Amino acid sequence: MQQRHLKEKPPANTPDGSRVKVSADYWDQLQRKDMTALCNLTLFDLNSSGQMLFRFLREDVMVDIENRCLRRRGETGWEIADDPLLELVTVMYLINVNDIHPIGRDIVGVKDLKEGHFFQGPHVLKTDSLLKRYGHDLNGFRQTAEYLEGEPQDMADAAYKLSPFPRIQLYYLIWQGDQEFEPRLTVLFDRCIEKVLAADAIWALVNRVTMELLEGSANKDT
Repeated sequence: MQQRHLKEKPPANTPDGSRVKVSADYWDQLQRKDMTALCNLTLFDLNSSGQMLFRFLREDVMVDIENRCLRRRGETGWEIADDPLLELVTVMYLINVNDIHPIGRDIVGVKDLKEGHFFQGPHVLKTDSLLKRYGHDLNGFRQTAEYLEGEPQDMADAAYKLSPFPRIQLYYLIWQGDQEFEPRLTVLFDRCIEKVLAADAIWALVNRVTMELLEGSANKDT
């Protein structure tokens, strides 16, 4: 196996700990939208069967509108992806996007978002395990981020821009720890992310991408 596939079930809990489930109403809303217009707004691709395709980090994903699921490439073609967290964020994004917003111009942290108060207590971004893994291993972080098709950024001691969707970018910044200071990590966003994703969906997306950063180093050599 060359990479971890989407059919492997990732942690799929909401910020309150409940299981993620994509509401049928969300799929209903998505099915009513113009797929061609959506692809123009998101840079997703529309295939000959009317299904949308996008690149999630280093893997191609299909949004199967008719059958209400995500699919990924497998040995026998496009297989159903058991990835409710990514499914939820993808559907919510496609429901909400109605315009093209500039990216790479106004990069902010969670406290700068209008719903920044959400990211406290149980809703703090779950990056502790990532910091533990890479806080003293910047080379490992760089290798994994590049494996996930991240682009290096001139910020912090090591920083990468990762693209879970073509027009949604997350910026992971790490300051390496030493004998005097503990390592630090922060996640930044294009401010316009809050125009297409609510705070809980942003939380879920960061959780999903963080998991790829944790598992990417183990999969890139297999």
